[in-house]
Amino acid sequence: MPDWEGVRLHVVSGKGGTGKTTVAAALAMALAADGKRTLLIEVEERQGIAELFGISALPYEERRVASVGPGALGRSGTRGSTGKAGREGEVFALAIDIEQALLEYLEMFYKLGRAGKALRKVGFIDFATTIAPGLRDVLLTGKACEAVRRKGPDGKRHYDAVVMDAPPTGRISRFLNINTEVAGLARFGPIFTQSQAVMRVIRSPETAVHLVTLLEEMPVQETVDGVAELRSAGLPVGGVFVNMVRPPLLDEAAILASDGDHREELGLALADAGVGGRPRGGAGRSVPAATRKLVEPLLAQGREHAARVLLEREQRSDVQALKLPTYELPLLSGGVDLGGLYRLAAALKEEGAA
Repeated sequence: MPDWEGVRLHVVSGKGGTGKTTVAAALAMALAADGKRTLLIEVEERQGIAELFGISALPYEERRVASVGPGALGRSGTRGSTGKAGREGEVFALAIDIEQALLEYLEMFYKLGRAGKALRKVGFIDFATTIAPGLRDVLLTGKACEAVRRKGPDGKRHYDAVVMDAPPTGRISRFLNINTEVAGLARFGPIFTQSQAVMRVIRSPETAVHLVTLLEEMPVQETVDGVAELRSAGLPVGGVFVNMVRPPLLDEAAILASDGDHREELGLALADAGVGGRPRGGAGRSVPAATRKLVEPLLAQGREHAARVLLEREQRSDVQALKLPTYELPLLSGGVDLGGLYRLAAALKEEGAA
């Protein structure tokens, strides 16, 4: 069974540069397998989702951006199938515009209509979200929670899962724990009621906050600190997604021996392979000059690679010490396009993340 059976709101955070938007998109696609419908939400107004899917800027409306056909993710449907296998899954996306979200909120709770739109012209919206940053987070998280709770005419959930591409790790606890911010803003009324409804969803078993990292010291440390902050705030910690993992190119013996002097050994091996010339002499063979020029740069690259592999092992150990479900996604050469997203989604499906 998938690790997150029963979770309907997946909040994806991570240090800048770790690829959290890519991971969020791949997770939404993996969750859409088996004929499901998912919603991918962006809250930072960067239009990163549109760029990933190769489409024009997303408007403030839910738009279909990808489909996941039966079998598109390899073994999709063999784990956690809900009886919808055989149907095409759908991924919708939404980029939240804070101005339009506030206008929608004012119309919903205060019936301001045209008066609400007039407020935008006089700069009220920028003023309101600047002096009350908690209000901004209520609007952003509230939209995601509304999508989680929304039901169709048949009484069934409109979306099987919602994935939020959330702010970076350093801000995620404050972003989600909006009760603290709203307490100083309103102790009753629609804003307070809305924040309470949002927190009921966020603190429920239907929500999981996932963190994305690289096998590098700073992202891993920020992940460790982020997990501690989430736990301290009583927020539901999900899994750790290790992104851009590169396979080791050297075997164990080569890595352990990388500090030795292997110039002559490598030079003869290159010469035997016909690189730069053939070795001269019989028993006391020597390395051709042309081959010898290649030895030092190759050894330097080998030592650098071995050092990186050993460092990644240390960082992987720190991630494993968190004792959370962990998933590793490969580094895709040439960047991430739609085909790459399918590959990453297939990897997440295979590892049980969806």
